Amino acid sequence: MKKLFLSILLLTLISNSYSLSFASARQNEADKENTPQLRLTFFKEMEAIYQIPWYYIAAIDQFERNIQPVRKDIPEKKGLIAIYFPGEKWAGFLHPNYEDTNPGRIQFFAGFGEDGDGDGKADRNNDTDVLVAYLSYLSRYGNTEENIIKALNDYYRNETTTKIISEMAAIYRTFNTLELYQRVFPVPKWNNYSYRSTWGDARGWGGVRIHEGTDIFAGYGTPVRSVSYGYIEILGWNKFGGWRIGIRDTNNIYYYYAHLTGFKKELKEGDVVKPGDVIGYVGSSGYGSPGTQGKFPPHLHFGMYKYNGRNEWAFDPTPYLRIWERNSKKNK
Repeated sequence: MKKLFLSILLLTLISNSYSLSFASARQNEADKENTPQLRLTFFKEMEAIYQIPWYYIAAIDQFERNIQPVRKDIPEKKGLIAIYFPGEKWAGFLHPNYEDTNPGRIQFFAGFGEDGDGDGKADRNNDTDVLVAYLSYLSRYGNTEENIIKALNDYYRNETTTKIISEMAAIYRTFNTLELYQRVFPVPKWNNYSYRSTWGDARGWGGVRIHEGTDIFAGYGTPVRSVSYGYIEILGWNKFGGWRIGIRDTNNIYYYYAHLTGFKKELKEGDVVKPGDVIGYVGSSGYGSPGTQGKFPPHLHFGMYKYNGRNEWAFDPTPYLRIWERNSKKNK
């Protein structure tokens, strides 16, 4: 009875309140201006039904959207919703036909699949069915943050993935929007600075390794800004990076700011920041025990890392820095 009620309520919300069919949503996906608002409206409607906070729904969807282009074992899902169920999970591991859309048979084989839009089919390529199936799973655990985290750990079997989804949720909750695209250069344009690509260069202190970032040389105390909307994962001392900050954004990119002389007052792990927020100041810390300074000229070491649900790797930030720098100079 509850399932029937939810299906009717969902269809009413979509068709009457918002006048949106998912066929038209797919057609509009290429419309970059409208798609985020369509998703946000849908997530908030689903929150009203399942009592799962919309920002957690958004974070789950965005996490899966981020990892699909960099994983060979997961297809890049088309449609409004990026959440992907492999056939065996959707239909049930013991089901003889992973492409089955019959809700009764899927339930018999303990699959995740659900008929979310009341069309008699549980289709893992249907946005409504997919989201209803995922939220039905989460709802079995409860709707508190602790319940949701437990459900995510059980679903992904990966604490790092759960942690990152929770961080994304905090960002969305803070800014109440999915449109978090702005980026800025990490050093304000009115300061003197210089940089070039040094990514991949050899480094010898502490063992043979490569340079995983770009060095931006500037004077002591030059403000360092967050380049993006993000969540502060790490703030403190590292023997290589000295006083450093690690911030992750909603594209699952981890930004690493190192060799600082200090942090902005009262900044702490767990804070959410926006582009342009001052987070620290250029220094020459690192290559030793806490407080070591002056083993090299003052500069900001800026790194970028991507996580795919299994591994994290560094990539050259210089092309991005050049784009952000050009944009910064245009916005006078």
